[in-house]
Amino acid sequence: MKTDYSLMKSNVNMLGTLLGNAIERAAGKETLERVENIRRLAKMSQQGDRIAHDELLRVISHLSNQELLPIARAFNQFLNLANTAAEHYGISPHGEAVSSPQKLTELFAALKSQNIAPQLIDQAIDKLSIELVLTAHPTEINRRTLINTYTSINTCLVQLDHDDLADYEKDRIMRRLRQLVSQAWYTDEIRKQRPTPIDEAKWGFSVIEDSLWVGVPLFLREFNDQLVDAFERQLPVEQVPIKFTSWMGGDRDGNPNVTAQVTAKVMLQARLKAIELFLADIQVLVRELSMSECTPDVLRYLESDKEYSEPYRVVMKMLRSRLVQTHAYLTSKLNDEDILPPAGILLKNDDLWQPLYDCYNSLITCGMSTIAHGPLLDTLRRIKSFGLQLVRLDIRQDSALHTKALDALTQELNMGRYELWSEEERVQFLLSELASNRPLLPYRWQPTESVKEVFDTCEVIAQAGDESIAAYVISMAKTPSDILAVNLLLKAANCQKNIPVVPLFETLDDLNNAKSVMQKLLDIPWYRAKMNGKQMVMIGYSDSAKDAGTLAASWAQYRSQEELVKLFADNGIELTLFHGRGGTIGRGGAPAHAALLSQPPGSLQGGLRVTEQGEMIRFKLGLPEIALSSMMLYASAILQANLLPPPNPKQEWRDLMDQMSQTSCQCYRHYVRDEPEFVPYFRAVTPETELGRLPLGSRPQKRKQNGGIESLRAIPWIFAWTQNRLMLPSWLGAGSALQTAIDQGNEMLLKQMYHDWPFFNTRLGMLEMVYAKSDTNIYRYYEKRLVSPSLWNLGEALCQRLKDDINTVLKITDDDSLMADLPWIAQSVALRNTYIEPLNLLQIELLERSRKNQEENSVVEQALMITISGIAAGMRNSG
Repeated sequence: MKTDYSLMKSNVNMLGTLLGNAIERAAGKETLERVENIRRLAKMSQQGDRIAHDELLRVISHLSNQELLPIARAFNQFLNLANTAAEHYGISPHGEAVSSPQKLTELFAALKSQNIAPQLIDQAIDKLSIELVLTAHPTEINRRTLINTYTSINTCLVQLDHDDLADYEKDRIMRRLRQLVSQAWYTDEIRKQRPTPIDEAKWGFSVIEDSLWVGVPLFLREFNDQLVDAFERQLPVEQVPIKFTSWMGGDRDGNPNVTAQVTAKVMLQARLKAIELFLADIQVLVRELSMSECTPDVLRYLESDKEYSEPYRVVMKMLRSRLVQTHAYLTSKLNDEDILPPAGILLKNDDLWQPLYDCYNSLITCGMSTIAHGPLLDTLRRIKSFGLQLVRLDIRQDSALHTKALDALTQELNMGRYELWSEEERVQFLLSELASNRPLLPYRWQPTESVKEVFDTCEVIAQAGDESIAAYVISMAKTPSDILAVNLLLKAANCQKNIPVVPLFETLDDLNNAKSVMQKLLDIPWYRAKMNGKQMVMIGYSDSAKDAGTLAASWAQYRSQEELVKLFADNGIELTLFHGRGGTIGRGGAPAHAALLSQPPGSLQGGLRVTEQGEMIRFKLGLPEIALSSMMLYASAILQANLLPPPNPKQEWRDLMDQMSQTSCQCYRHYVRDEPEFVPYFRAVTPETELGRLPLGSRPQKRKQNGGIESLRAIPWIFAWTQNRLMLPSWLGAGSALQTAIDQGNEMLLKQMYHDWPFFNTRLGMLEMVYAKSDTNIYRYYEKRLVSPSLWNLGEALCQRLKDDINTVLKITDDDSLMADLPWIAQSVALRNTYIEPLNLLQIELLERSRKNQEENSVVEQALMITISGIAAGMRNSG
């Protein structure tokens, strides 16, 4: 069926015209004519016109520094407006988001047709758990101010969708659109300063306030309605399968700006925001709940010696008063006032839940279920999803920091060097101290600042509210002692809460060793008792892909999950796998539904816990309708994976994947690790060095300030290759492994795997998406202008490899073109290319000028940062 994209194209053209008008008013007709000429030449160039391409290069090279800046700004804004039109199309009656609830309808019909036992369906629905973890990973290019402007533009596009608009209404909406597009043009695209961790946390709060606060009740109502239609069962009011956690203000791995004090402040500010949002909810209920008939459960909240004609309203006013009190208390705490909590404030979720739940049941008992299922039900569900803490916090720290802290402690106690002990010695010491009743920390000990910070963080966890901390994640976990060490540090802080301590296995070797590490922990009686029948393990996607390439990493992730699922099932322990996915293919990104259905069978029995990072938070959760779509996709995929699981891979598929994984890893590492010229080539052909000057997030770009590729974080590593359109980390090695398998006579087997195995099908689909976004012509121009000719042979080899890899994948999929079965994504990519190419060419020009000029030129620097921002917006998933 041919999909009609005319609405999206029409809106792109309209917004482009409005932007052109704003540019002409602000920068003059001559600037607009330059922009239009470059856009026209870029469009002809995209269609294969070589003369237009050469003229485009000539025009850009002859622009002055002052002329380059508005051109860069114009194409940056074109791309962001195109994104806004595409997002609107996605949630319009014609778009992809509208079909997302249909996935659940189709699944429920399939369950019925296949006679899946009703009790199995009930169990799967009862156990359904979706936990989305919002992270501060710095890949959201746009400022929050501009994001709000684009959201308002989207609202106008929604209003224009109505066919019955009067002329004056359409004029009013168009006037507002002109204002918003002008606002975007006159607003600086680039932050002047890096955001602090608190700024990042506030951005996370705004996503909840602006989208999820509405989106979650929307999702639960749609989910409930489909349950009623399919199985005649209701979703109990207390059953809310969607929850949110945050790393913003808790993720201190490699980020010295996240301190114990910052974490404590973020938790306070989150509670303050929650109180404000619940106050607004309660105010609605004060207005609406004017009924007089109630049950004794409601009367017990009222003074017994009085009569009340509107008892529900009185209860709501009482809760409003307590919320106001709580708000005042939290405000005082944030102002560092040393005060005790006054009587009556709301400390626990149940303080708000129980009175509302009693009112809900009373309304139903008294025959007013229609009223009970209005705003009151939404508020009850928000308490279960967000709570008074708004969003729970994960704490994350590198295992090496814990080792250093314990090393300092053992030296202070004259016990030797923990850092130098064998694994057996460490485990023996840790278990001994965990079993001991005496205090661990010496009296008046004055450790170094970095060591003190580790212990201070544990103190903050110990003092936090019972519902505020979700988990303690250990980066670079490699041994059982890494997990036991965190348990001891929490015990030293007298932490009474049973916080899940979560090992993160993130390199190829660590993924391969994950089962062994967890088996050793299970063999320790103290640890098995501490687990209380549950364990969470985090699977790292970014660093494993950076370490070994995407194909080898994805297979290692798959096998590791399989082994862990079996290990914990054999031991009768409930396992939750926590997926540390990024937005790009090179960091585990993939369309949600396909990604979940490609997981190993049984891996979602403990629910889904997954990171949502950077710009993907906005693309997947930034509007209520988009959030509804994303949550429906997650819910349907989890239920399908658990009730209609994918097939276990055949042994011959496994054997071939083992071989291809090894071949892929060798090819990837040959270039990235063994090629002596690779690092200087990488630094020349990408804007990696310049990225460090872009104030994206609070976290430093490198784990260590000195070092090569190994010291670079996964995000800038992938971000840099995305900018120059080679997309190298997302495909290098995979196509070579596939071609080697074909050369060995396995073509038919690969085709069978593609058609019958969701894991392999998804891998090839992701490769196709990466290939479609790549452009070797643009890439070779980066090389020509920025790289010494002595290194060009390396680029030639990479480009030839990419070309060969594309042909290899198309041979397996039997398609004539990339993404033949994903027309929406293909159309979206094509729509942006006309605007991305000029930004790429502008970036090359600016990089060359910046690198040649020893003195910093503020205009060139600003324009360069804007091209980085614009290309990231155009490529959609930057890191």
